[in-house]
Amino acid sequence: MIHSVSLTAVIEDSNLEKLYVPDHYEDIEITSADVNRPSLQIAGFFDYFDPDRIQIIGKVEVTYLEKMTSTQRTESLEKLCAQPVPAIIITRGMEPFPELLECARRFRRPLLRTMESTSRFMSNLILMLNVSLAPMTTIHGVLVEVYGEGILLCGESGVGKSETAIELVKRGHRLVADDAVEIKRVSNKTLVGSSPEIIRHFIELRGIGIIDVKRIFGMGAVKDTENIDLIINLEVWKKEKHYDRLGLDEEHTDVLGLTIPSITLPVKPGRNLAIIVEVAAMNHRQKRMGYNAAEELNKRLMSQIDF
Repeated sequence: MIHSVSLTAVIEDSNLEKLYVPDHYEDIEITSADVNRPSLQIAGFFDYFDPDRIQIIGKVEVTYLEKMTSTQRTESLEKLCAQPVPAIIITRGMEPFPELLECARRFRRPLLRTMESTSRFMSNLILMLNVSLAPMTTIHGVLVEVYGEGILLCGESGVGKSETAIELVKRGHRLVADDAVEIKRVSNKTLVGSSPEIIRHFIELRGIGIIDVKRIFGMGAVKDTENIDLIINLEVWKKEKHYDRLGLDEEHTDVLGLTIPSITLPVKPGRNLAIIVEVAAMNHRQKRMGYNAAEELNKRLMSQIDF
C-alpha cells in the first residue's frame, strides 16, 4: 500500500504562501518523504532525478540563476517545470523570478514560498512527511502512557484491557487509544501509536458502555500520541503453562519490522493488573537505563556458588 499526504496538508502544516497554484491543486498527493534541492537540475543534469519529490529552491539556486540571462533562466526552469514535480517551494521569503512564475503557470506546477531558512524548513518538512507517510498498521488493544513509558496492552476481547486502562487513568496515568491502536513506524527505531479520530478519548467498559475519558477525568488524563516502548500481552491464567518468574528470558514482538520488548501477564481474580503494569513500566525503564534486577540477582547467586 502506497501512503500519501495531500499538498494542502503540507501547505497548512508549513504555513506556506501560495504564489501560484493550478486548479484542483487540492488533489495533488505527495508520496515521497524525500525532498530535493534542484541545483544540478538547474545546471541541466537530470540523471537519477526523482520527480516525486518536492523541489526546494534556496539561496544557492537563486544565486546561480541570477548569473544567467533571462533566456538561459527560461530554458533551465522549463526543463525543471516540465518534470511532474508535486510542488516547488522558495525559501527565505525570496522573490520568484518572472521566468519561474511563467514556467510554473505554463506547466501547472504549484509554486509556494516560506519565510524560513532553507535548512530549517527542509528539516521540518522532512519530519512532517516522514510521520505522515510512515508505514502504518492497526492493532486491537489499548495504549496508555505510564510513567512516561508507552505501554500497549494486548489480549483477547474481554480479558480486561480497558478495565486496566481506566484504573491506570484513575491512578494518574494517561489514555492514548482504546480498542483500535493505529501504529506508525516513523523511524528505524520508533513506533508511534494513536487513536482513530472517531473514537479518540473514548473507552468501552462492559456493563457501563462508552465513556468520555477526557470529560470525566480531565485533559490531563488523555494524550493524542505516544511512542510504543513495551507490549504487555494479557491472557487468562493457564495452570498448565509455565510463566517466567525471574525475567531473565526477554520476549519481543515484531511490529512493522521493529522488535518491541514484550511480556506476558496471566490474568486471574485477585491480581491488581494496574499496579503490575506500573511496576512493569518502571522495570522496563530501569532496563533501558542499564539496570536489570534479574541479572543482578543472578550475579549474586553465581558469586555465592563460585565461593
